[in-house]
Amino acid sequence: MGMNYRQYTDKEHSKELFQAYNKVYNTGESTEGFDWQIIRKDGTKRYVEASISLRKDSSGKPIGFRGIARDITEHKKVEEALKKSEEQYRLLADNMTAHIWLMDLNTRKTIYVSPSVEKMYGYTPDEIIKLSLREILTAESVQKMLDAFSNEMPKALANPLPYVHKYSLEMEACHKDGHLFWIEVDYSILRDKNGKPAFLLGETRDITERRRAEEELRESEENFRLSLDSSPLGVRISTIDAETLYANRAILDIYGYDSIEELNKTPVKERYTPQSYAEYEIRKEKRKRGEFVPSEYEISIVRKNGEIRNIQVYRKEVIWNGTQQSQVIYKDITEHKRAEEKLHETLENLRKSIKTTIQVLGTASEARDPYTAGHQKRVADLARIIATEMGLPHDTIDGIRMAGSIHDIGKISVPAEILSKPTKLTNIEFSIIKEHPQSGYEMLKDVESPWPLAQIVYQHHERMNGSGYPRNLKGDEIIMEARIMTVADVVEAMASHRPYRPALGIEAALEEIEKNKGISYDDAVADACLRLFREKGYQLT
Repeated sequence: MGMNYRQYTDKEHSKELFQAYNKVYNTGESTEGFDWQIIRKDGTKRYVEASISLRKDSSGKPIGFRGIARDITEHKKVEEALKKSEEQYRLLADNMTAHIWLMDLNTRKTIYVSPSVEKMYGYTPDEIIKLSLREILTAESVQKMLDAFSNEMPKALANPLPYVHKYSLEMEACHKDGHLFWIEVDYSILRDKNGKPAFLLGETRDITERRRAEEELRESEENFRLSLDSSPLGVRISTIDAETLYANRAILDIYGYDSIEELNKTPVKERYTPQSYAEYEIRKEKRKRGEFVPSEYEISIVRKNGEIRNIQVYRKEVIWNGTQQSQVIYKDITEHKRAEEKLHETLENLRKSIKTTIQVLGTASEARDPYTAGHQKRVADLARIIATEMGLPHDTIDGIRMAGSIHDIGKISVPAEILSKPTKLTNIEFSIIKEHPQSGYEMLKDVESPWPLAQIVYQHHERMNGSGYPRNLKGDEIIMEARIMTVADVVEAMASHRPYRPALGIEAALEEIEKNKGISYDDAVADACLRLFREKGYQLT
């Protein structure tokens, strides 16, 4: 053919193409609809459908090949997408525990059943679609379904399009092997564009185990009532509209009423605080619509004498006298809430006390080192805004700011002549300076605080690669608050005047952070710091 097809196909398709040409050459038979892949001059791959035939001279000797090709790349892509979609659908349908079915209301025939029906009924989709309702459901359940459909149809038609009417039924079904089991079906009445009911969509679940559990519960109801009567927790059985069917002694004591009758005579609106009543109305409407409502929540009630109590509520559905009702368990947490408020108040006072202590320590530290007056405040401000840029929680940011204002507190133990020395420090003098993180830690380690102040001070000279001091910590051994403090400390120190050197300037400080990002300094912290100065115009003050 005058070309090296290996230049135009990958290895696998080159082999297939060679075999196709070889077959045509050896048999003389043309090949039709042969798919292969080509590589265009620009390197992109395309699929081609080709037919190949052998050309011969007048004596019948092969002299070449004739080929016709057409680009089928888009067709291939559609095929692949369809195949993937079919595989995903099959995987979903085969693994569903429930099954879906669709009935045409005009023909009264089931037109679709999902494959998972076989797991539930034992019939294949093709088998069950041919059966009547009386072969699938018990006679009582068939009548229940028909009655419900008759009752629900007017409700469906009473609402304008695109409203879809939904309702649920529990029924008894017949398995292929003859045994009976319970199912729950969620029905949806679908209408055509003219508003006429056209389809009945159902989602069926096996609820046999649930029904068995309900039967067992019903059988033990008397014992259940006896246990409720002696429960230290308040227990109510109520309807969705909050009518009390049963209340144990604890419930009556919580509300301050003498009887269930007195409880029921008092409207719910009067038994709840305004906020709790509004929340109750929302929960009730959601339950009526079949929407999810948490089973555990808190309410505030108003007792008969006007006292407000805080109640933790746990609600669940139970069978009561053969009917599904709500069991509501009350736990009075009023004293617990008061204790929480008291604790919160205590913690807030502790925070204020710590803040005052920190301010005093910071002032004492700077008084010892006049050349670094304001250093700790600037570091605290920069550390705080870096933490904010990183999106850390407010409480963590508050702790970082506190630690920043006293991060050099350990320098109190360093001789004043070393701190203010105008020339380069000797090795011995520098080794004394390097003790200040340890000294600061010793001062703060026993201070009660909601923040890790002592550890931040202890680690603020550590480096990510382990080259810092005093413990040569590295990586995850260094807490995030200390990593932030490190960057803020370096930037402020380099940008400011020191007794032994003039200020190096903010650009030199930022170059140091950028150069050693990921080596000495945490990547995320370094990036946040650089962004603040170079993109957001932050300045040390």
